[in-house]
Amino acid sequence: MHVAGDGIDQILAPRSDVTVGDWLLLDQSDPSQSELLARKSLLKRRAPGKELQVQLIAANIDTAFIVSSCNQDFNIARLERYIALVLEAEITPVILLTKPDLTAEAEGYVSEAARISPDVEVLSVNARSQAPREMLAPWCKPGQTIGFLGSSGVGKSTLTNALIGHSKIATQAIREDDARGRHTTTSRRIHLLPEGGLVMDTPGMRELQLTDAASGISGLFADLEELAAQCKFRDCSHRAEPGCAVRAAVEAGVVDPERLARWRRLTEEEAINSASLSTRSGKRGPKGKAARKALRAKSGRRYNTP
Repeated sequence: MHVAGDGIDQILAPRSDVTVGDWLLLDQSDPSQSELLARKSLLKRRAPGKELQVQLIAANIDTAFIVSSCNQDFNIARLERYIALVLEAEITPVILLTKPDLTAEAEGYVSEAARISPDVEVLSVNARSQAPREMLAPWCKPGQTIGFLGSSGVGKSTLTNALIGHSKIATQAIREDDARGRHTTTSRRIHLLPEGGLVMDTPGMRELQLTDAASGISGLFADLEELAAQCKFRDCSHRAEPGCAVRAAVEAGVVDPERLARWRRLTEEEAINSASLSTRSGKRGPKGKAARKALRAKSGRRYNTP
């Protein structure tokens, strides 16, 4: 664990409760007893694999740039996952689309991303040009920390290099056959910007399972949450129940059925992961009810009450 500060630059033993971006009150006599200071934001996910654990991603970010390329990497469902994760942490999300110079359909990608949420700004930038520093300047002010999130090969390290002013971080091109990236950044690191702010470069995440992100999902799908409150049954699964306001909106052409399916999938996944992790840690609470409801919905069984 690398720590740096005024007159401090050293390596400490890793701690499971500390992640990149954290601030410590360093105990020079016994570094293991250093105090973790209160965070203003924390990104976390369910750790990849079968083991039930929470993985800390980054702390104290003010703005998260969710990066995707204007190619086969572009995926609405993945972008929504990142946005829900960021909103849960009360971080400002911005969608950043790279490689617009390599396609004639760049405006189409921008338009599609803009439909995700009217509250999430969408920018398009050639990461290898001189544009990133000027375009991202409003978020790179002294005292502000930004972070780049997204798949491998979308340009996160290239953007970081553009902001810090030199090629400090190695980069690699995407594979031509499927536009998939190769892992270049293998650890989360923080860099000082010339303007005085900080930027985090993170590895691409192949798996992003949400946990403890119910409010982030609700914020992203606020329109569907409002409709759900009008359903006849309080625990409506929005599949086949009578008096479902959400299904009525789908049938009327107001709600995209694919967006509804993504909302249900994220809600169910988040409830199950949160309940599983809470049970593993010995905590029990209202998440268990949400998980049982999600499991019943997936099985197609109805246990609704008015």
